[in-house]
Amino acid sequence: MMKTQDELFTMLKDVLIEDFEIEEDAITTQAHLYEDLDLDSIDAIDLVVKLRELTGKKIEAEAFKKVRTVDDVLSELHALLN
Repeated sequence: MMKTQDELFTMLKDVLIEDFEIEEDAITTQAHLYEDLDLDSIDAIDLVVKLRELTGKKIEAEAFKKVRTVDDVLSELHALLN
């Protein structure tokens, strides 16, 4: 189930819009999850759970501790799926 960066970005963007009610314009690869998108630690856990459901892969919470930007999330997803 290989996905391109663009496909992953679209999937992530959909999750952020639908589940976290974030404005689409705010979601860029450089957007900081906590500062720019107003996510908190609970949201981060919810995001990991949602991404696990979508990918069918176990995402380690440890891997997400260093994630700060949308691009960081994409890198983790890319590594996980490819």
